[in-house]
Amino acid sequence: MSEQISKDNQIKDGPTLSEILRNNQRWASETKERDPAFFERSATQQHPKYLWIGCSDSRVPVSQITGTAPGEVFVHRNVANIVQAEDPSCQSVLEFAVLGLQVEHIVICGHYKCGGVHAAIQGTATGKVASWIKGIAQLYASKRKSLEKLPDEARLKALCELNVGMQLASLASSPSVQQVWSQGRALDLHGLIYDLETGLLKDLGMSLRGPQDLAADLL
Repeated sequence: MSEQISKDNQIKDGPTLSEILRNNQRWASETKERDPAFFERSATQQHPKYLWIGCSDSRVPVSQITGTAPGEVFVHRNVANIVQAEDPSCQSVLEFAVLGLQVEHIVICGHYKCGGVHAAIQGTATGKVASWIKGIAQLYASKRKSLEKLPDEARLKALCELNVGMQLASLASSPSVQQVWSQGRALDLHGLIYDLETGLLKDLGMSLRGPQDLAADLL
């Protein structure tokens, strides 16, 4: 019998549900031992400084890679870290974060080796996923001439970064962000990318700090 396991039958990474529950009990106990009032404070109200919009990829754990504690980062994740005006989930998170929680910073964080971006290059996505990443596919088509000069890995990295810029532009034009800026309240938008191979975040130098920055070339 072949020792290879077919893709459909590969053993999945991660603990069982009972192990997850035991891990949770251990974490809660250790957290309370270090800080007896932690959960009482956490249960009253959250006051995060950041909204983080990232990819759903299981290899990008927000709290671990940023060294932040519960309550410090409000998080929204989806396939390929997309901000769509027509997406009620993202827009409601955005509205609550900037108007309700009054966060001071919003991060769009992509990552290299993003499956959604790769599918946009290859044209392999189907169904809902194909519809969801349509904008990235269109971005690739518009930049194809320059991107195709790059080796495969470099091309994927470049499109992952370009996608962050496109989503940042979409974020800046959203009604919630526009409302905050029109009121003169400070709200900074940042574009980052995460490298799975090094564990490091890279600042793409795309920060927007107000309407005066809307003309910035993010692509």
